Amino acid sequence: MLTETIQELPVAAEPPIKEKRQLLGSLISAGSFDDFVNHVFWLTDHKDSSYVCFTNVHMLMEAKQDKDFQSLLNNADIASPDGGPVSKLMKLLYGQHQDRVPGMDLMPRLLQEAAQRGKSVFFYGSTDQVLEAVVAKTRTDLPNLRVAGYYSPPFRKLTHIEDTAITNMINDSGADIVFVALGCPKQERWMADHKGQVKACMLGVGQAYMTYAGLEKRLPKWARDLSLEWTYRLWQEPGRLWKRYLLTNSKFLYEVAKVVLFRRRRNIQLTN
Repeated sequence: MLTETIQELPVAAEPPIKEKRQLLGSLISAGSFDDFVNHVFWLTDHKDSSYVCFTNVHMLMEAKQDKDFQSLLNNADIASPDGGPVSKLMKLLYGQHQDRVPGMDLMPRLLQEAAQRGKSVFFYGSTDQVLEAVVAKTRTDLPNLRVAGYYSPPFRKLTHIEDTAITNMINDSGADIVFVALGCPKQERWMADHKGQVKACMLGVGQAYMTYAGLEKRLPKWARDLSLEWTYRLWQEPGRLWKRYLLTNSKFLYEVAKVVLFRRRRNIQLTN
């Protein structure tokens, strides 16, 4: 079996991503897909503890309604434009192309890069069955990848003793990157609460475990480019998601319309 050679890459002094842009009150990181990849590894080399949020319409609107959640999103070391509407809104408001950077795409790339760079990873959240499928795939596809560990927490509020034990377990594993799949907004709150405690770069990847392990299909790229993934999720879980998408998407369109109209009126006033 051929094995990959671990590359000792030079550590950049400056972070690859240097800018965040305001969208509906939230600060979203701007840069190319490769910038986001490189910035995660920059964080593992330069910061003792950090976290990354993948921002879609649901998260933007959650932040709009909940100032505490908006604060933790704005304080994230990276808030990537996960959803197509988010990256398109950035282009609309700032006039520059913005790559979409979904957790479902970034996680496989980070695993690949981690194997090449000699970094270790930990998988936290989801179920034992899903975690075992994820780890099995990494062992098949990336035999050089160092999986420091994985853990499925109870589906209830953890006691302080349990939480401390989990934090210690992750830290003792020596993981450089911790993928977190607890669902939004629980995973974002968990990462923010554990910044400074978990000694790694944490990424809230949501459903990315499922698609990476092949347990859930994704739409073709052309459909993702048209921002239709939410319709697929709705088709999969209509009972749970219909209200979220109906209300959230409507509120998002309303907020975007307000911003666009305000900018148009301001431009008209400036030209008169």
